[in-house]
Amino acid sequence: MFVQCGFGCDQHGDRESGGATTAAVRACRNAIEFNSIPGMVDHVPGGREAMLIKVRLGVPEGYYVEHDQIYATFPYGNMLPIEVVTGGLTYGSGRVVSELGDTDDTAIIVAAAVSIGYHDPSFKGEGHVIHDTRDGK
Repeated sequence: MFVQCGFGCDQHGDRESGGATTAAVRACRNAIEFNSIPGMVDHVPGGREAMLIKVRLGVPEGYYVEHDQIYATFPYGNMLPIEVVTGGLTYGSGRVVSELGDTDDTAIIVAAAVSIGYHDPSFKGEGHVIHDTRDGK
């Protein structure tokens, strides 16, 4: 029913420990923060509480994301398992702030794809459904 993408950057954060969680939370928030989906109450059986949320994160190789913090980003709905793939990027920010724990100028960017849908018990197919909307339907 809803697909949106976002990105998040962490210029300081937990990169020394190999974490990209702050960037991932920001990416998820970026994907959903300017959207309103009031139709979920009327069109999803069970309303907001029954909707399914799928998150796929592109995280630079060698970094991890704490899934509990991603789950906490979404105020309602049922989270499907978070999928983390190699993606995003790192770059030199040109700034080292030792007070924030920086030992170098590496910044982390994470990309997020957030999909919202629901379980339709009458659906007899398997997996992901692709809708061709070229005909206006």
